[in-house]
Amino acid sequence: MSTLRLLSAAALLAVAASANATSFIVTTDGIVGTLKATSDLTSDATGSFRDNKIVRAARDDAASFVASEGTIRGVKLESAFEAIRQHAPLLQATDAQLAQAILTI
Repeated sequence: MSTLRLLSAAALLAVAASANATSFIVTTDGIVGTLKATSDLTSDATGSFRDNKIVRAARDDAASFVASEGTIRGVKLESAFEAIRQHAPLLQATDAQLAQAILTI
């Protein structure tokens, strides 16, 4: 009887571990997919801004914005946001996404 309980416990543990691993994989795949889509969107939108002086000048402000989680909003960064949104009015990116994209330019 104790062998049966031991085998049952081992089987239950294996099933639970498998379910947790699957859940982790699905969760990480979803997060990575979302981040990639966001990255693709912002890189497409800001790819044409590599030579834009206003956007390039906002890099330090963008770094401060990202590091402070949106608390610090510099004047150059606000100008860059305005320039990007005027150039791409259909862009549905948040300020945080745009600031991160500016940092990659």
